[in-house]
Amino acid sequence: MSGNMSLETLKPMVLNGSIDTVLVCLVDMQGRLMGKRFHAQNFIDHSWEETHCCNYLLATDLEMATPDGYASTSWQTGYGDYVMKPDMSTLRIVPWLEGTAMVLCDVLDHNTHQDVPHSPRAILKRQIARLAELGYVAQTATELEFFLFEKSFDEIRKDNFQDLAPISAYNEDYHILQTTKEEHVMRPLRNLLFEAGLPIENTKGEAEAGQEELNIRYAPAMDNADYHSIAKHATKEIAWQQGHAVSFLPKWHHERVGSSSHVHQSLWTLDGDSAFYDKNDELGMTDTMRHYMAGLIKYAPDYTYFLAPYVNSYKRFAKGTFAPTKTVWSIDNRTAGFRLCGAKTKGVRVECRIGGSDLNPYLAIAAQLAAGIKGLEDKLELAGPSMGDTYENDDTTHIPHSLRDATDLLRNSKMLRAAMGDDVIDHYTRAATWEQEEFDRVVTDYEIKRGFERA
Repeated sequence: MSGNMSLETLKPMVLNGSIDTVLVCLVDMQGRLMGKRFHAQNFIDHSWEETHCCNYLLATDLEMATPDGYASTSWQTGYGDYVMKPDMSTLRIVPWLEGTAMVLCDVLDHNTHQDVPHSPRAILKRQIARLAELGYVAQTATELEFFLFEKSFDEIRKDNFQDLAPISAYNEDYHILQTTKEEHVMRPLRNLLFEAGLPIENTKGEAEAGQEELNIRYAPAMDNADYHSIAKHATKEIAWQQGHAVSFLPKWHHERVGSSSHVHQSLWTLDGDSAFYDKNDELGMTDTMRHYMAGLIKYAPDYTYFLAPYVNSYKRFAKGTFAPTKTVWSIDNRTAGFRLCGAKTKGVRVECRIGGSDLNPYLAIAAQLAAGIKGLEDKLELAGPSMGDTYENDDTTHIPHSLRDATDLLRNSKMLRAAMGDDVIDHYTRAATWEQEEFDRVVTDYEIKRGFERA
């Protein structure tokens, strides 16, 4: 359960007028909240059971275009409806919006009332169920990094996204003075998310001017993905309310470091014991953890698309930026794609550092669970840790260099097809190829500035 209220607690709040609006939301392919604003009385009388939406919401891009090539929906089939089924365990107050509550929905087929296989929550549910069959529960945590800018979204858009100025002038990593200047945004973000029922830990300055990080305490995988999506949405709304823009674009300037979303994960038994911790092991790792990590690493190229879904995502992977370039693991070493955290303690876990700030948390976590499960099933052996500066290690596998490379690996992944289904992989492969097609047809400012006179 990730919400902080029930239908029964909502009813008197509607009656006394403290809640008049309920946001009924699904999570789309991009990880965004989409849905409707219900009058609260209608919601408690009728719509808490179900409502409907156009099925193009899970076959579109960032611009809400309607690409061809999807088997699930098209102009030929007329873009029919999906059922939005509120998951009432996610019902919560939205304290940064007056008189508002929110609930997240599962997306169901209109005819069968079964989960739509390529909906992000359904994809993650499937991997959670597979893990449970093996006797495990995944606890995960995702870090949210983003940039906070001086101007508002509207001002930046009217300036054609030129001359972007972050809210600070220097690297503010762990910097208390500079982050004090940003508390008019970050303090309400922490407090209002906490009031909404999210287990907020902290915010901090990150390793660039105007870069922020929000950390939410680890939770069961589905709750974590819900928290991430709600927090990302709230960050944009709260910054907008204070007259600022935020961006989760992984690489908004070639001279600035990028923004990531590291994913921490560990497995626990159904009885609540750590399946990763062995007090007698040199690093505190069980064989279960080693097999799981071996799967994560072996199949990282296969699932990189789910960690880096856009052309821009791959601009972040650069030497000396704290973004990884190799799919190796290390012991508390931030140059590697995977970092062993909490060695020799009950908090031992693996941190995947590949994901960018633009990832969809449901897809990112599901893909990693699938890889880890394959490692467990095949009892894969974990190679030794990489030492030193892994950027200089040429004897290991590189993270895919581009969206085009990652798309090919996704399309041809036998592991992901077996874990998620051909229909799901074909669906997201089409999303990836459309993203590339849209980029390829655009003439960029870089090309014009470089070649206008000199070509």
